[in-house]
Amino acid sequence: VQLQASGGGLVQVGDSLRLSCKAPGRSASSYAMGWFRQAPGKEREFVAAITWRSDQISHADSVKGRFYISRDNAKNTVYLQMNSLKPEDTAVYFCAASASIKMVMTSTFVRYWGQGTQVTVSS
Repeated sequence: VQLQASGGGLVQVGDSLRLSCKAPGRSASSYAMGWFRQAPGKEREFVAAITWRSDQISHADSVKGRFYISRDNAKNTVYLQMNSLKPEDTAVYFCAASASIKMVMTSTFVRYWGQGTQVTVSS
C-alpha cells in the first residue's frame, strides 16, 4: 500500500491546515488509518487514528479538541484537520495504515507509512 501525504506548510500560530493522505486505488480501503508526527530530536508520536468504517476515532490528548481525523473511502483519502495550531505542533507528519485501530496507534505495529509532510508553526 502506497500512502501519499500532502498539505503541510508554514503557518502562523492559531492558523489551520488540513493534511491529506491518499492511497491510490482501493488498497487502503479496509485498513485503519492514522497520523503520527516527529519533531526534531524527538521520537515519533501518535496523533490520531480512525477505523475504516469511521466508527472508532482516537486523538492524542495533546491535540484533542484542535485536530480532527476523518476519511473518505470513496476517495481513498484520510484527512487531518488541524486548528488553533501552536509552535509545539511543528513536526513532520506521517500517515499510517494497519489492520486495526489499536495497531495503527502504535508505531511499532504500523504496517504502512507514507512519506512525511512538514508542518511549521511560526510565532
